[in-house]
Amino acid sequence: MAVKGDFILNEQTIAILVVDDEPLLRIFAVDFLTDAGFMVYEASNADEALEVLGSRPDIFAVFTDIQMPGTLDGIGLARRIKKTWPGIFVIVTSGQQVAESGELSDDVPFLTKPYLPETVAAMIRQKLSPQIVHAPVSE
Repeated sequence: MAVKGDFILNEQTIAILVVDDEPLLRIFAVDFLTDAGFMVYEASNADEALEVLGSRPDIFAVFTDIQMPGTLDGIGLARRIKKTWPGIFVIVTSGQQVAESGELSDDVPFLTKPYLPETVAAMIRQKLSPQIVHAPVSE
């Protein structure tokens, strides 16, 4: 007898990376994404984020601020991620800077601060919803 099934990925297995140099804002984002059921990692700048991404192939999405110290800002980080890891979903946010037309690719949404935590979680879930893991067929 063949058994075949499709399973939607479990949110608890979905890893999100939060990148923000402001500790309180980073902790806030980590907390609400954890409360939403995601596994969350954090970095305080783009350089740390790239290290985490290089060592964590399970990261599905990155939620990053624009203005950060270091070699790259959030827009530069988003570009690097899309070039190196094109399958990672990136959301860029800022309360002081607006992404100019053409700075971000069409598949990288920009979210102004303040934002609702539910909005961020919903954006990730929406991107996640078509992702299906196919169970192996057993005979």
